[in-house]
Order: sequence, then C-alpha cells, then structure tokens
Amino acid sequence: MAKSGRQLFALFSFFIIMASLFGCGGGGSGQTSSGSPSLPPKILNWQPPTKFLDNSPLDPARDLGSFEIFINEDNLFSNTDNEMAAVSATDPTTGKVCTSFNLANLAPFLSKGVSYHVSVLAVTITGVKSDFSPSATFSF
Repeated sequence: MAKSGRQLFALFSFFIIMASLFGCGGGGSGQTSSGSPSLPPKILNWQPPTKFLDNSPLDPARDLGSFEIFINEDNLFSNTDNEMAAVSATDPTTGKVCTSFNLANLAPFLSKGVSYHVSVLAVTITGVKSDFSPSATFSF
C-alpha cells in the first residue's frame, strides 16, 4: 500500500460528554468483570483524521486500524507511554468508523474525584501512529 509510510495528519477534534452508552467501545453493564465499583458513563468522542501529512486523502474505514486512548494525571503524553485502551477503527458489526469510547469501561484503573487528562492517537493498518490529539480533562 503506497500510503503505509506516510505520516498521519494529527488533527483530531474531540471532546468528552456525559451521555448514554453508544458507539464503539461504549458497551458494558456498568459493573466491571473484576467486580470494581461502576462509574457513571462518560463518553469520549472524536473525529478521525481525514488526510495524511502530505495532504493525500485518508479513508478512516480503510486506512486506520485502531485508536489508542491515553489517560494520565499530569497532561504529559509521550511516545513511550502505554495506552489505557485501544479501540478498533471500525465497528465489526456495522463497518462504521468508531468515534467514541466510554471512559467508565476503565473503572478498575480510574478513581472518583481525580482530574484526568485524555488524548487519542490514530494508528494505520500498517502501524503508523499519528501525533497525540490535544488533551481534554475529565473526572468522575
């Protein structure tokens, strides 16, 4: 694939809203399998990139493999960080591009009353990663 070596345009627009569960990564019963206390739904939404750095078009459904979600308390994101979650770029049942994730699914790793920062990056099917999106702040 000719675009495999191109860098992703790292312009994401995303925001956090409280809403009912929907979209990719939004499922769950509210109780985690480990028995951790549930957190209220908090949905992270984003718009995937639509072009590579060389301005050639990017088709998120065809060119992207996943979105990686990074969360920390200090708002410093680095390429050596491990993602907290990875979401397939497309929903396997609908074929639509995923643009949301319920942060409450990470209840075993998050605490109530703590301010967190979240950033997303896109990963192509060949493994090329975008830069981190601008961060957003949330808490439960």
